[in-house]
Amino acid sequence: MTRILFVASLHHPQELLKDIANTPVGTLPPLFPSSMALHFWEKAMRRQGYVLEVFWRNLPGFGSPDIARLQAHKHSERLTPGKIVNAALRRLPTQMNPDYRRRNEKLVQKAREFQPDILWLMGDNTIIYPETLMTIQRQTGCKMVYASGTSPIVFSHSIERQAARLYDLVLVNDYYHGIQWLELGAKKMACLPFVAIDPEFHQPQVLTPDEKTRYQCDVSFVGTLVPRQLYSERVVALEALRDFQLGIWSVHDMPDTLRPFWRGDALGASMLRVLSGATICLNPHGDFMRYGGNMRLFEAAAVGAFQIVDNRPGVHEWFIPGEHLVVYDDLAELRDKVAYFLAHPTERQQMADAARQHVLQHHTYTVRLEQVKELLK
Repeated sequence: MTRILFVASLHHPQELLKDIANTPVGTLPPLFPSSMALHFWEKAMRRQGYVLEVFWRNLPGFGSPDIARLQAHKHSERLTPGKIVNAALRRLPTQMNPDYRRRNEKLVQKAREFQPDILWLMGDNTIIYPETLMTIQRQTGCKMVYASGTSPIVFSHSIERQAARLYDLVLVNDYYHGIQWLELGAKKMACLPFVAIDPEFHQPQVLTPDEKTRYQCDVSFVGTLVPRQLYSERVVALEALRDFQLGIWSVHDMPDTLRPFWRGDALGASMLRVLSGATICLNPHGDFMRYGGNMRLFEAAAVGAFQIVDNRPGVHEWFIPGEHLVVYDDLAELRDKVAYFLAHPTERQQMADAARQHVLQHHTYTVRLEQVKELLK
């Protein structure tokens, strides 16, 4: 019986509290909210009898370990007091932060009690020290999986890079990110990608008449757009379509040029309803994903949405452009294809149906889990 201890940050605490409250009597409450990919890894693993636990590294080290104390994570380009404080703290060696030291001590204690076979560390780690991971490996003999959807060059903290040689397997969405982790010393990497779909959750939604009106637009986008220097290609693609009926859903802040098109938040189940109401789902990758493979690529296909995607190598590996979705290379081509497919609903529907069948067969979390098991043998 495989035991896995996840180490992650909880960015949507209220979503998790809602999911826990809605858990049927007699079943285990979820460890992760349905707005996080780990929720679906959890489901796939539990079906195969894995024993799971999670350590929330962004919970304060002192005081009550109550996730209700956490605030929802929101990206913004505005200067805030919190950003100033965090910037100042980042100038100090992480090991000098007493609260972080306490969190590391708690993680070692939890690992010692739980005795994991695998420590599954999520990326964007600015808190857990390499020496903490080394201690856990020495005391438990566990293997270490590191999973991330972002670039170590652009995003990673020095303590993540210093720990790279401890990672037995790095899971990435973007193949180029995996190469970077190998260069930093990781033992093995796999571009699966890390994200996938859950057939029980990622389904086409039947919308009410009110929802059809609320979500209807020529082009829909769900995702992050700030800071602009990390998402500039997304921003310019959307700016190029402002004369179409454009709708944007994001839990984060908006660039001023696109603020008039913002229609609200979309997480978890509400995100599925937005995608199900889309005429065209536009899905440009972040600037830091040169190979491709973001979460929306698979989710949109699973709910039967027609996608137009920026041309990335990974898109051709996981889908067949022209059969499952449409790709574009520049803004003129994007505009032409948006106009064409708005006028050809039958072709849109054929591609959307084909994409859904494709991900149901090849890109579920159960398929991903089998691949990870082989990689860790």
